[in-house]
Amino acid sequence: MLDFEYYAPTRVVFGKDAESETGKLVKEQNCQKVLVHYGSQSAVRSGLIDRICASLDAVGIRYAALGGVVPNPRLSKVLEGIALCRKEQVDFILAVGGGSVIDSAKAIGYGAANDGDVWDFYDRKRSAAACLPIGAVLTIAAAGSEMSNSSVITNEETQIKRGYSSNLCRCRFAVMNPALTCTLPDYQTQSGCVDIMMHTIERYLNHDTNMGLTDGISEALLRTVIKNALILRNDPENYDARAEVMWASSLSHNGLTGCGTDGGDWASHQLEHSLGAFYDVAHGAGIAAVWGSWARYVYRDRPKRFASLASRVLMVPERSSTEETALAGIRAMEAFFCSIGMPVSLRELGITPTEAEILKLADNCSYGNTRTIGIVRRLGREDMAAIYRMAL
Repeated sequence: MLDFEYYAPTRVVFGKDAESETGKLVKEQNCQKVLVHYGSQSAVRSGLIDRICASLDAVGIRYAALGGVVPNPRLSKVLEGIALCRKEQVDFILAVGGGSVIDSAKAIGYGAANDGDVWDFYDRKRSAAACLPIGAVLTIAAAGSEMSNSSVITNEETQIKRGYSSNLCRCRFAVMNPALTCTLPDYQTQSGCVDIMMHTIERYLNHDTNMGLTDGISEALLRTVIKNALILRNDPENYDARAEVMWASSLSHNGLTGCGTDGGDWASHQLEHSLGAFYDVAHGAGIAAVWGSWARYVYRDRPKRFASLASRVLMVPERSSTEETALAGIRAMEAFFCSIGMPVSLRELGITPTEAEILKLADNCSYGNTRTIGIVRRLGREDMAAIYRMAL
């Protein structure tokens, strides 16, 4: 194992009607004016935004509102939010939604608290010195952004989707009522389950001698999501299953499952970022579509680790060799994705990129052939193109 530092400062308020505590939680931040940031009109139609605003009114907190965040959150909305924060002298941002809304709020927080172009942080040209404080009312269990230090934004003009990580953006609090996720379409619920699993699998598939305890937490988390994703497929209003998945979302991406490791692989996430930027696909579904092809491309570099995933998480009986067990695990993972309606190829995802488009995807993912990705195996631009081809 490696030495590590674990930092997870977010206060969690979890349970039925937890959103009623929002005003009190914001008041404790000693702020003067809040930006209530949200996504689609469903948050308005459901009455959630009205309840949140009433909670702020009850404690005398002034607020402005900005909706319209979409999946694969856009830089243009971030820039709109930065301008609004400066105009309204906002000193706290309340994200009401899922990972896209929270990521957008974080980017707005960076932009409002720092001079210059906020995209510079995502483009690795400079580092943020500050961020407006953020709070979250979670409505989708998926990205784990409510407890993570990361934010992913899409620059729609350049078709580039990139992430930026800093502890400055960690939410001060996260309000989690599993009941708020009950109205989600099944595709969105299951895409979220895949995203949760991949945040853990990316860390699990690494090149270190790992802590048994960290592995055990990761394996239990993955088994829990698999079990409850299947329950929600058949019983979408099951509160207990919603609660298990929502808590798994936070634990999967708050650093806990990476303690003592090299941080994990993350190639599947990077491959999906290009897909999301070009085709605007759902993040979890996009990862499911490429994961099996990536896994087959690299598993021989870490067969024991893939075999552990197979036997300890997917309950695959050991085969005559470690490599055969690893391959059986990859097949079992794809079978699970299919069972919850997730794609296991680009065609099933609804896209069929041409060879020229595949090369463009790989060039985008490799930042113009200036970086490699992955830990299990370092992947260059040609490797990325090969995986996209396999995923067709």
